[in-house]
Formats: sequence, structure tokens, C-alpha cells
Amino acid sequence: MGKIIKDAFALLMITLVAGILLGAVRDITKDPIARQEKLTEDNSCKEVFADAEFEDVEDEAMLEEARAAMAQEGFDVQMLVKIKRAVDAGGNLLGYVLNIIDPEGYGGDISFMMGVKLDGTLNGISILAIGETAGLGMNADTDAFKGQFKDKQVEAFTYTKTGSSADSEIDALSGATITTNAMVNGVNAGLSAFRYLVGQEG
Repeated sequence: MGKIIKDAFALLMITLVAGILLGAVRDITKDPIARQEKLTEDNSCKEVFADAEFEDVEDEAMLEEARAAMAQEGFDVQMLVKIKRAVDAGGNLLGYVLNIIDPEGYGGDISFMMGVKLDGTLNGISILAIGETAGLGMNADTDAFKGQFKDKQVEAFTYTKTGSSADSEIDALSGATITTNAMVNGVNAGLSAFRYLVGQEG
């Protein structure tokens, strides 16, 4: 009986020490990870709105209304994570940057930033996180694919396997229709949130 208690106490002490060490490692790495995430986010914002400065939209009610606007247009699985106002040096609104996550990727969540000018022109896309198949779905994170959305002013995008013939059409990635569909749906979800935001500015 004494040996059991002794072994249990030893196991408890090992678990306690391990927990303390894990907590210490977490505290040490938390700030560098947060800084790296902020740097990645800032770089992505600059990629989709090169000449702007950015202000976080912290109005939770506005975020919820923008999410509701997405859901009303059928985008109920896509997630609006963050909204930033893109402004010039004088604080004048140029457009919005939205962080969208679409869970429909072949490898799971695809997180990206998209910048939209006030007139509805898609200014660019920057992918934050993607886990698609190398050589197939990962090609979504190439300039050749992302560039198809850039400088387009459309209500919604569709994709085609036979060659795009309109601004609203995106050439599907070869062998990666699921990834293409996720990106198109994610962008369209962002555009629906953008339309809500612009409506609030008036």
C-alpha cells in the first residue's frame, strides 16, 4: 500500500513539474508568436492595399451585422474574422480589408485577407494560412491564381474549367476544383460583407 502511495505521489510531482514547465514555455513563446502573427497580418494588409494605413473595426455589433449579411446571401460556413478600414494619410476612407476563413478547402481552413476599394473593386488577395495539396490546391497561393481576382469590380465570382471569358470568371486550378470553389466562395462572402459595410458609411 505504501509503495502505491509513493508511486502516486511521484507521478503527481512529475505531472506538476511538467505542467509548470509547459506553462513557462508557453509564456516565453506567446509574445514572439503574437508579434509574428501581427507582422504577417500587417504585411498581408499592405499586399492588398499598398498605399493605405489600417484601423481595426472593433465595433462588435458591426462585425455581427456583416456576418449576418454574409449568411443572408448564403455564406453561412465562411467566417469573417476581422475587418480593417483602409485609410489614406489624412484618415479618409479608401476601402476595407477583410480577413475571411473558408473551411471548404480540400485540406481544411483557408484564411486570407482581401482588400476592397469603396467602389467595390477587389484590390487584391493575400493568403494567411492554407494546407492544400502541394502542386495542386497550393497553387491558390500563387500570383497567377490570386491575380485573377485583382482589379475586378463584380457582384460575385464564378469559376470555369474551360477558360474565363468575363471579369467575373476565374480559371479553376487544374486538379483542384475543391480549392478553387473554396476561394471563390470565400471571396464572394467577403464581397457580401463589404456591401454591408459600405451601406453603413452612407
